[in-house]
Amino acid sequence: MTLLAAWYDIRDLSNAVTHLLEWVGDWGPSWLVYVLSAVIGGAAIFGFAAAGALINSWIERRAIGRFQARLGPNRVGPFGLLQPFADVLKLMLKEPLFPRLLERWLFVLAPIVVFIPAVMVFGVFPFGPGMTFVDLNVGVVYVLAISSLGVIAVFMAGWSSANKFSLISAMRVVAMLVSYEVPMVLALLGVVVFAGTMSLSGIVVWQQQYHVWIIVLQPLAAAIYLIAGTTELNRTPTDIAEAESELVAGYHTEYSGMRFALFYAVELVNALAVSAVAASLFLGGWWLFGLDRWLPGWLIFIGKVYAVYGLLIWLRGTLPRLRIDQLLAFAWKFLLPLAMANVIVTAFEVVIWVEYDLSAGVVLPLFAIVNVALAAVLIGGWAKLMSYRFERLPKRALLVHDIAVPATSTPMSTEQV
Repeated sequence: MTLLAAWYDIRDLSNAVTHLLEWVGDWGPSWLVYVLSAVIGGAAIFGFAAAGALINSWIERRAIGRFQARLGPNRVGPFGLLQPFADVLKLMLKEPLFPRLLERWLFVLAPIVVFIPAVMVFGVFPFGPGMTFVDLNVGVVYVLAISSLGVIAVFMAGWSSANKFSLISAMRVVAMLVSYEVPMVLALLGVVVFAGTMSLSGIVVWQQQYHVWIIVLQPLAAAIYLIAGTTELNRTPTDIAEAESELVAGYHTEYSGMRFALFYAVELVNALAVSAVAASLFLGGWWLFGLDRWLPGWLIFIGKVYAVYGLLIWLRGTLPRLRIDQLLAFAWKFLLPLAMANVIVTAFEVVIWVEYDLSAGVVLPLFAIVNVALAAVLIGGWAKLMSYRFERLPKRALLVHDIAVPATSTPMSTEQV
């Protein structure tokens, strides 16, 4: 047996699992194969999410430290690599505190419920050819549905804490998700219309078949998805739900110990999920212009995921926080019209391609040029249309005596009293 025998070829980790399940099926009952496959797949997904949360906490703290001209964690272990494990140990040893007037069951269940959708969403990601736990033909709808469930746990945490700041923060999360879910769905709809399938692995195969990344054909959709995904992650510059200057720590103000750690870990895992969706739908997933024949597809996929994740860290370390009114207005007044225009243009292009049976080698480059130019025109034109006119802006700094101050009555003297 050669070194590159199919069942342990590292380019496809599913070979080893398939060989194991066939061996179990030869001597065991058939139900054991299904149970074992579910256990292996679930353990792999949970391990990837847990490892990602630990690794990403170190990456973010080191990267943000560099953005802010400081070192970040560098004491526990070489380069501070053991700091995430020290943090987990510290949080495990902390005493769990409970508010006096809380709804106890909802308060305890919220950090558990919020972690379930974060892990379940990884079940449909194509890590490589044949390396999908569940290849749903409606994978895009599944991702959108699962990602929306987290808001229920967030509202449970805010309402059950018996804290008005936590409740206000939870309501802000609901408002943000309702606002940004609409342009996100429309952005992904453009990808589905082009690929003709809602399966994530099918979209990756479509990009491989036509030798193109969808981000070239849908640049506006990619930008809208990245902005909406960042908002739903509740990360800077859109971390309105836990703006320290207004709402203390947000909906998890009353949580401590491992319950707080679960909320923090979910944010990191969700950032990884948003990056995985972008890598699958816009960057070709495990396919890389033929290099996937030599490099493991899962390694290419993870590399793309962390490339997008690095962009999220860059945005977090660069942009200031927005106000809640600015954030909601940006979704409804700016992103939503652009997303609707993108869907209309995409549908028109696909109709032309199908009706006239045009060659993909000719029509796809043309569509890419048109869509890139159209994205620039729509973003620049709509931003200029929605912005304030120059003549309305102050030409110089306003002084105190330039501002109309209401007249105040002269204080009475002691003699008048």
